[in-house]
Amino acid sequence: MKTFMLPDLGEGLAESEIVKWHVDVGEVVKLDQIVLTVETAKAVVEVPAPFGGKIINRIGSEGDVIEIGSLLLEIDESYSENSDKALTSKGANEAKTNQTDAATVVGNVSHQAHSVNVDDFWVGSTHNVTPDNLISAMPSARKLAQKLGVDLHKVCGSGKDGVIIDSDIYEACDKQLPGTEVLKGARRTMVDAMAQSHQHVADVTITEEASLDNWSAKEDISVRLIQAIVYACEQEPALNAWFDADTMTRCVHTNVNIGVAVDSKHGLYVPVLRHADNVSAKGVRKWLDDTVAGIRERKIGREQLQHATITLSNFGAIGGIFATPVVSPPQVAIVGAGRLIDRVVIREGKPVAINVMPLSMTFDHRACTGGEAARFIKALVTDLER
Repeated sequence: MKTFMLPDLGEGLAESEIVKWHVDVGEVVKLDQIVLTVETAKAVVEVPAPFGGKIINRIGSEGDVIEIGSLLLEIDESYSENSDKALTSKGANEAKTNQTDAATVVGNVSHQAHSVNVDDFWVGSTHNVTPDNLISAMPSARKLAQKLGVDLHKVCGSGKDGVIIDSDIYEACDKQLPGTEVLKGARRTMVDAMAQSHQHVADVTITEEASLDNWSAKEDISVRLIQAIVYACEQEPALNAWFDADTMTRCVHTNVNIGVAVDSKHGLYVPVLRHADNVSAKGVRKWLDDTVAGIRERKIGREQLQHATITLSNFGAIGGIFATPVVSPPQVAIVGAGRLIDRVVIREGKPVAINVMPLSMTFDHRACTGGEAARFIKALVTDLER
């Protein structure tokens, strides 16, 4: 029998969230068959089986956060896709022994294998021990429970013989009132990204308003914003760049790859419209529709979230006027668009109400001058007012 551990999914990612299992215990799988879907800090990834056989044990539940090297499956290779013969008496005993050992040694889905015996880690009084006050928990689960404030007496273990494992603690944590949510997937990624930006970017925000007097009633706001960013990047390329403080280098891009912030119940995603400067208005709209649908179904690939040269956050579609959007390194700028509002202006001596779009742009002042930022947002307004 062979064990299948969570492989390194690339880009230095240490952990993933189990989104969906595609196989069950007792099922026969073949080589390269998709066995589960996980979400990393970069994207949703489908994980194939490295060999075929019958699944003897499956570790981890949907929603669990697991680390590279964590045990996922135990597979008996004596079974094949077309042959589901019974194990011999000796083989059955070996399988049972291995399964028991795995439950004892691993016992959790969030850490590397532990060579321990759970009988050595009883939690409770050492005197007058009864079944009512005896708790069996893995060391990592005990540590996690203490950190998250979970009472082990109120947790039902899902491990072998009722042993409490990490996933049980996470589940109990999510049920606490007031709730203590364990951040996963895109929300977990956002924590790291925002912290990195706060620590390393010299951020400055500049605001402006664009008059929409010349717009038709059927204008596509998102498409117009993307087109305006492309125009502004062409007029002032300094904002369409990457900056590396370690090497003191700035890469000003000729292509415009726009990251578009998309809000979802799973968290914030920023898919990238590659070569936006070569995409038509209809093409932009189709990309937006397809991408949002993919995010809702958690079917967006890693490559769709990479290589943005500048970012757009159209938060005004939900609410808000001005903001201080956060730059995502190595990018040097992010454009934010607020909700449309009315302004009263004087024209030919008379007050006139016009519709305007509030704009906020944060830039990394280490890589861009105030003049470059001002020229960029002026060009942005010029295109939006066409």
